[in-house]
Amino acid sequence: MSDLPKRVTINEEGPREGFQSEKKMIPVAEKVRLIEALAETGLKHIACVSYVNPKRVPTMADAEEVAAAIRQKPGIEYAALYLNQQGLERALRGPLHVTGSVRITASDTFSRKNIGKSVPDSLIEQRMSLKTFKERGMPVEWGIVLGAFGCNYEGELSTELILQRVQSVLDEAELAGFKLKGVKLTDAMGWATPASVYRLIDAIRNKWPELEVGLHLHDTRGTGLPSAFAGLQLGVTDFDASIAGLGGCPFAATDGAVGNICTEDFAFMCEEMGISTGLDVEKLIEVAKIAEEVVGRPLPGHVMRGGTLTAAKARGAAARAAA
Repeated sequence: MSDLPKRVTINEEGPREGFQSEKKMIPVAEKVRLIEALAETGLKHIACVSYVNPKRVPTMADAEEVAAAIRQKPGIEYAALYLNQQGLERALRGPLHVTGSVRITASDTFSRKNIGKSVPDSLIEQRMSLKTFKERGMPVEWGIVLGAFGCNYEGELSTELILQRVQSVLDEAELAGFKLKGVKLTDAMGWATPASVYRLIDAIRNKWPELEVGLHLHDTRGTGLPSAFAGLQLGVTDFDASIAGLGGCPFAATDGAVGNICTEDFAFMCEEMGISTGLDVEKLIEVAKIAEEVVGRPLPGHVMRGGTLTAAKARGAAARAAA
């Protein structure tokens, strides 16, 4: 355990990732209720909405309304996602935080399903966004490889392909006058395992030892937390997570696709290993219960039902005292 990081950053994806995947519309007030509750847990980054085509993702048709209704607390990034230049322009007109990045999809088929463009076409379009970032003086520090660990449409993806994709985002950033500090590997389709995390991060670090690596893992096949632990063993300190495990990519072609690794479960695991998260796990548990109320169905989080070990020890001590 001595080689594990002392502290990690957990970025909350639940409202954005989760609500875009729901089959029914969630009222604006309920979305805002969850976002504002998350802001009381110690989180510093909360992804709130996606500025995407409402015909393809109807549950994000109210993005502007939700963004305007949030009572923002100082010191927290209330973030918006965009997938193209049109979405970026909508995001920049709103009150939420917009982060500059370079995105590429590992699988060309998933790129066409998810954003409606081939990989080469998506990079050409992103040049407009990079021009916008440059003109506005916005930093671009991260590259993002979507579906880096495998594809439900194309199957297993080679390490060589992912290295090519990383090179592409580095090249596009450099062409626009930016130098990336890191690359985030995402896994909306739930293909990551500890072995593939070890293999891919090792390959990236061998080629670009100066690059930071972040992880955006889904728990579709139950390997989300084990893969996150593998990342911790490799010194990864930047993770995305979703309260109560809310979410799942609507274009992943996976029956029963679930969201990112569960925020409170991952925070609990880290804290038990002596890795600081800056988060209040007990408050996260309460917000996870709110998430279930908002969507009206059970969610896959574990700690929200079992409680923390601290709480279990207290209950045991109370029971022994009563006896």
